[in-house]
Amino acid sequence: MFRTRLLGAALVLTLASTANATSFVVTTDTIVRGVAASTDATSDVSSSFRDDKIVRAARDDAASFVASQGDIRGVKLESAFSHIRQQAPNLQASDAQLAQAILAL
Repeated sequence: MFRTRLLGAALVLTLASTANATSFVVTTDTIVRGVAASTDATSDVSSSFRDDKIVRAARDDAASFVASQGDIRGVKLESAFSHIRQQAPNLQASDAQLAQAILAL
């Protein structure tokens, strides 16, 4: 009887640890996919606008925007956002992602 309970407890502990490991893997995969999607959008924007004068002129404003977490929005940055969205209308990137892409140039 004691041996059966001990075996049952060991089985339950094994299953519980497997469930925790699985949920950790799922959570980690979800986070990695989200970061990869953001990075892909940023790299697509930065590679296509590398030589664009309007976008390059907005680097200082983009740095202020990122550092202030979106509170400081300069005129050159707003112009660059408008220009980028006009040139790439299918781009699904937030202002923060665009500002980071401009800084990555």
